[in-house]
Amino acid sequence: MVRRVLMTTSGTLGDLHPYVAVSIGLRQRGHEVTIATSEVFRTKIEGEGIGFHPIRPDLGPVYRDSDVMRRALDPSTGTEFVVRQLLLPHLEESYEDLLQACRTKDLLVSHTAGAYALPLVAEKLQIPWVSIALQPHIFFSIYDPPVLPSTTEPYRFFGFSDWEYMLLFWSTKRRTRAWMKPVDELRSRLGLAPAVGHPMFEGAFSPYGTLAWFSALMGSQQQDWPNHTRITGFPFHDRQEAGKGLDSRLSEFLEKGEPPIVFTLGASAVLDSGDFFEQSISAARRLGRRAVLLMGAQEPSREWNSLPDTMFVADYAPYSALLPLAAVTVHQGGIGTTAQALRAGRPMLVVPYSNDQPDNAERVARLGVARVVYPRLYTAKRAQAELTRLLSDSSYSGRAAEVGQQIRTEEGVAAACDALEELAAAA
Repeated sequence: MVRRVLMTTSGTLGDLHPYVAVSIGLRQRGHEVTIATSEVFRTKIEGEGIGFHPIRPDLGPVYRDSDVMRRALDPSTGTEFVVRQLLLPHLEESYEDLLQACRTKDLLVSHTAGAYALPLVAEKLQIPWVSIALQPHIFFSIYDPPVLPSTTEPYRFFGFSDWEYMLLFWSTKRRTRAWMKPVDELRSRLGLAPAVGHPMFEGAFSPYGTLAWFSALMGSQQQDWPNHTRITGFPFHDRQEAGKGLDSRLSEFLEKGEPPIVFTLGASAVLDSGDFFEQSISAARRLGRRAVLLMGAQEPSREWNSLPDTMFVADYAPYSALLPLAAVTVHQGGIGTTAQALRAGRPMLVVPYSNDQPDNAERVARLGVARVVYPRLYTAKRAQAELTRLLSDSSYSGRAAEVGQQIRTEEGVAAACDALEELAAAA
């Protein structure tokens, strides 16, 4: 039976790519799939032959504004800024856009982070929906507690007891409940019953089921996760990028010497890079190592224009093609970049900024494949020391190779498609 499926997501490419991957998988099984997201991603989605429906707000301008991204990545106030300033002011517009797109659909699929309108649409139209968690952080489990951006230092050095985590989670939910006033008001205007649970937490998970689109190596199922949750593995989307391959100049650079250190800050942190790249260049020079620096569309500094031929600067390169050729990857810890770095089977140094990044960083460190340095401590001297350890201690490269092999055997797209088909049939 052909299902008409609509998926909605918000965020950057790390949030979009898994939905593209699963959409392609569902389409290959004969289903009709539409992705509803920001207009900025239309070309990318339609280029894969997937249906596209725009929803407000269009976050395209945000991704080009370094001041906005700096506020969004602030460890203490970034989440509040994103929720209260970027997303919720457009809640009713998002609802209207999704209502139009969902009327003819059989199954709705929602990102648990930021897709506040989709559960309302599903409830109003009485269409079954499935919630998606892209990282373990989203579950707020007392048995596998996440590292929160504002608590990274006490977590790393002292840890928390169970009751301290319970108090922390309770206070976080209590403090943020007031943020959800626009959701409560829209529910009332729509004639829907008051929300059961916090829309950012319990209310973000569907009663029909939740899929964890990450590897069990990152986080195993816990007893306090939502009912009907299934871990599928990472659904990788890199078909289009890998098909293009690496830039010929980059390929030539890689062939001329030893594997380089790759420095990247993904799609969001790169807009608030501070002196990350200057410190990275200095660290690579101190080490006498070749380096590839993915700097995005930033204006090059004078130092970047005078680099030796042992360093290569690009705005972008497909991770699936580049990271397996790296000696070490230094990155910001976004879930998309982290997944690709794990699959590449190379050690990593993670410099996490905010949101889920500190938690992802700690998890890969516990796997034995990474070291972690927080941005305020990231200097050329510290980076040199951490990279020296990663390059000289064979336990990191050995463990990274093992983890990479396991990740590459996980059929995340197939598992996600199987689960969605089963949930749709049972709804």
